[in-house]
Amino acid sequence: MPRATASDGVKLHFEEAGRGTPIVFVHEFGGNHWSWEPQMNFFSRRHRCVTFAARGFPPSDIPESVESYSQAIAADDIVAVMDAAGIETAHLVGLSMGGFAVLHAGLRHPGRVRSITAAGAGYGAEKAHEDYFKGISEQVATNFETQGAPTFAKVYAEGASRVQFQDKDPRGWQLFADRLGQHDSRGAANTMRGVQMRRPSLYDLEDQFRAMTAPLLVVVGDEDDHCLQPGLFLKRTVPASGLAVLPKTGHTLNLEEPTLFNQILAEFLAQVESGRWGPRDPRANPAEIMRTR
Repeated sequence: MPRATASDGVKLHFEEAGRGTPIVFVHEFGGNHWSWEPQMNFFSRRHRCVTFAARGFPPSDIPESVESYSQAIAADDIVAVMDAAGIETAHLVGLSMGGFAVLHAGLRHPGRVRSITAAGAGYGAEKAHEDYFKGISEQVATNFETQGAPTFAKVYAEGASRVQFQDKDPRGWQLFADRLGQHDSRGAANTMRGVQMRRPSLYDLEDQFRAMTAPLLVVVGDEDDHCLQPGLFLKRTVPASGLAVLPKTGHTLNLEEPTLFNQILAEFLAQVESGRWGPRDPRANPAEIMRTR
């Protein structure tokens, strides 16, 4: 399988399928490159689809130092994969940690981005919960180190925003949990400390988001509580943005509701490709409830 080389020499495993306008899928902390199988299968019918394992996630390299992990590095790694695949511009689709990465890639490398889909992106962004998020992230990192992924995955996979997936699709959730148990414990701990704990809040990037020109689709589950308000913030801040809220849905959006997720994403990509996904109509004044004159 092909491997990309990041700017610091880290090797990144990637896979691809299909032909057409490229889409790069970027996975969450609890997943890996396999997490996008329902989307790789569906969208490769008419797109060139790429999925890759982030640094710290096998079979990509596992850097030993936490300093080899950061939000900026995660964003730049997307471009390294695109370069290795010979892709100049692509639609970027990310979930959770991957959602943050594609947003930052859009800010850092706007010329390489055709559109951005940020799903389930919000953990740690809420200013009121920043300290709590950092503390619980350190505990997650420590648990991976001390208990190991096979043991701690059983706990992590039943989080408050994961049980919706378990209730709807026990077999799909079990596969997710089993793959989570195969994470590299050091890579998981370093990712949690280097990327998750240190990334800036979305709210601290408001000025940059207001200047973003890339079409943006934000997708959240209505029971993924700590992504709802950040999702609304992105909708209200990024000029050419839209927000989709999936009912009775948690964090693992693309696996929990693959048909609905694919439908929403396909419509977004079609509108972007046809030039119909633009900034909000200025007549749609959010301060106005009903027009009287």
